[in-house]
Amino acid sequence: MKKKLDVVSTSKPSRAEAERAVKTLIEYIGEDPEREGVRETPKRVVKAFDEYFKGYGLDAGEILAKTFSEVGDYDGPVLVKNISVESRCEHHLAPFVGHAHIAYVPDGRVVGLSKLSRLVGVYANRMQTQERLTAEIAGALEKHLKPKGVAVMIEAEHFCMKLRGVDEDHAVTVTTRFGGVYKKDADARESFLKMVKD
Repeated sequence: MKKKLDVVSTSKPSRAEAERAVKTLIEYIGEDPEREGVRETPKRVVKAFDEYFKGYGLDAGEILAKTFSEVGDYDGPVLVKNISVESRCEHHLAPFVGHAHIAYVPDGRVVGLSKLSRLVGVYANRMQTQERLTAEIAGALEKHLKPKGVAVMIEAEHFCMKLRGVDEDHAVTVTTRFGGVYKKDADARESFLKMVKD
């Protein structure tokens, strides 16, 4: 049986326990956790984690629930490109940053454009891999908006490669996910890719 990723353990540690864990890491690297500049770091880190990982408390269905049917005769794709992506790699908790490009072909209803940016935040503000992030955004659009087609591309730089390991400073990772007409029709995919690059 497939594990549901949206389920978070019910035995969540307290804020005080989380702060103690950060203090332990500070001691582990050889720093004095009582030094003036570091004394408040555990509190700051836990507060930052609340921001970095706020996606666990958000619901894609709620964000995509309100749609509009007054679209006139429009039957082409809706594309929002260069949506900022900032996430944390689940392997090292290092950031990866870049842009998402999202297109969908409405089936009579559209969603507010800002909702696509908010949808990215739902999944980006979790421990992630870029591949899963791409798939989750596309899957949420398919499930809740039920468009004729969906296309998602993410281009990102991973700090786990830039600042450690292979020290690859300029590598960009590109992931895509296509559904509906974008999966079946090569011309639709090519049109999406051209619109993203123009």
